[in-house]
Amino acid sequence: MSSSIDTLKFSEMIKSKRGNTGLRQLSSEIMVSPSTLSRIEQGSLPDIETYLKICNWLEVSPEFFTVHSENRDEKNVVIAHLRADTSLPSATAEALIQMINIAYASVEKELI
Repeated sequence: MSSSIDTLKFSEMIKSKRGNTGLRQLSSEIMVSPSTLSRIEQGSLPDIETYLKICNWLEVSPEFFTVHSENRDEKNVVIAHLRADTSLPSATAEALIQMINIAYASVEKELI
């Protein structure tokens, strides 16, 4: 069984905690470059040193974002692809993501 980092969960948690704080301000707080932080928020995998710094800032263990390949959440894969598609306007991608989240939430309610 192989493991990987759930970059979507990682980037979403960064965005959520960052809130209205600017990239430059946050990058100086975490001690990473603004361009690196921007790439990570867009789903890129950081180097290990940067990953550990951000996990520390998020106050979570690095294992928090570990995903085992056969347990990967397909919904997150679809969302990551939507966000990565540069030909798709971001507002459209976000609308589709909201619809996907609503659909999955509806299915989860039915299973309870």
